[in-house]
Amino acid sequence: MILLVLRFAWFSHGSLVLCWRAAVWRISAIAIILGVVFSIAPVRAHALEKYDRPMPGAGENIKNEESQSGVGADHAGQNQPEKTAVSDSLSIPDWLWLSGQANFIAQVHPAFHAMYSGEHSLRPEGENARSRVLTLYTGLRLTRTTEVLFDIEEAGGTGLSQAFGLGGFTNLDVVRNPALTTDPYVARIMIHQIIPFSDTRVPAVRNPLSLATSLPERRLELRVGKFSTVDFFDVNAIGSDSQHQFMNWAVVNNGAYDYAADTRGYTFGALIEYYDRNWVLRFGEMLMPRIANGIQLDWDPTRSRAENLELEYHHNALLDREGVIRILYYVNHANMGSYSEALQAFQRGQDPTPDVTAHRHQGTVKYGFGLNLEQELTEGLRAFGRGGWNEGHHETFAYTEIDRSVAVGADLKGDRWGREQDQIGVAYVINGLAKDHRRYLAAGGLGFILGDGALHYGTERIVEGYYRLHLWRGIAVSPDFQWITNPGYNRDRGPVYVFGLRLHLEEVLGRTF
Repeated sequence: MILLVLRFAWFSHGSLVLCWRAAVWRISAIAIILGVVFSIAPVRAHALEKYDRPMPGAGENIKNEESQSGVGADHAGQNQPEKTAVSDSLSIPDWLWLSGQANFIAQVHPAFHAMYSGEHSLRPEGENARSRVLTLYTGLRLTRTTEVLFDIEEAGGTGLSQAFGLGGFTNLDVVRNPALTTDPYVARIMIHQIIPFSDTRVPAVRNPLSLATSLPERRLELRVGKFSTVDFFDVNAIGSDSQHQFMNWAVVNNGAYDYAADTRGYTFGALIEYYDRNWVLRFGEMLMPRIANGIQLDWDPTRSRAENLELEYHHNALLDREGVIRILYYVNHANMGSYSEALQAFQRGQDPTPDVTAHRHQGTVKYGFGLNLEQELTEGLRAFGRGGWNEGHHETFAYTEIDRSVAVGADLKGDRWGREQDQIGVAYVINGLAKDHRRYLAAGGLGFILGDGALHYGTERIVEGYYRLHLWRGIAVSPDFQWITNPGYNRDRGPVYVFGLRLHLEEVLGRTF
């Protein structure tokens, strides 16, 4: 299958470009349909996309591959159906991974109060929007410690108001540049190398980012290629999966984490992770886009790059249940503009309106921090929290216009009401802007996400709730509701009520149990 996919691609200017869109649609559909027909157990697949990594100190923290359900584990793992005679008889080799997923989201908001609107405002009149993401995941284990991973994706549709007007936008699946084509593209292509430092092995759950069923307890993991920065950084088992959990940008990720990515959310880079019994240290060096929210990456790392460092610690200190603490630090170097310089030029009469893109300097540095928490409270009930901060003097370049963010939330499995594969979740987020950033917007400046033409500043506050209703095998439907106060940090607009519905399909070939 990998050879078939590679046949449809060629290398051009440092990136793989697909030439037959229809072929990828067919391959993705085949992967999903085969799983449904032959009842091959579903597994969570990430849409932009994160996976719950196995606990690093598996000996004491992972109960076992079939029953792990706590924080830091694959919560969906409990929801897998029992093996059937059909799936057992297929004898899929463990050196191969093939899976497909399709995620469809529809959202609508009724008309809301707005004293004024600008070029980059959430439109106050009622509107609706639909999006889709289809992904084909493939993997090949070359040796016990070496893997090649290759994923193809297709994204289409649009977001409410073309994804303008909110720091915490309502749908993570939306591509922020409506001018991009809907042709399939290579989402990930990487080499994954494991270097063991101990003979003791711990169980691991196979997934599209790691094919092994067991791993050395102490080890290095190296990755080189194309991936999403948030495949590995700022991962959270309760709030990182827009296919099964929350949809809002500021819930699924740390909103103040301006992580390296092109418009679609991917980049090229190198990652090194050290795993010990109950902690992980990871460092990644990634490419930044040439311009803010741009599709083209800057391939000169001497002037443009992103360094990411994260420490992850697993514990049982609270309620004698599993918990995770992650501390993140990142530094971006890019051709970024300064909000204060743009304001000064406007005040001198040099620019008719503030324009941060007219005051960019190559090699500008932007940095930030993040705190990421997970905690199992009772059997089936988990809570999470995130805090994020960036310096906010320089333009938002890759993710979204949030300089400070605090998010808390929880999810609960449905076995308490006789629906073991259902899940309900709720989250609350407060987003804010740095002083320079909000003064720039108040003077009529535009960011790549925000711009009401004026600003009566207030923190943007979001409540989101969802219910995941499992229908059959790898098929689930999730109604979603978001209540947004001060959309785009503007007290003169809102509140906004957003109603959503998600249909998700996924199936997996090549998974052993």
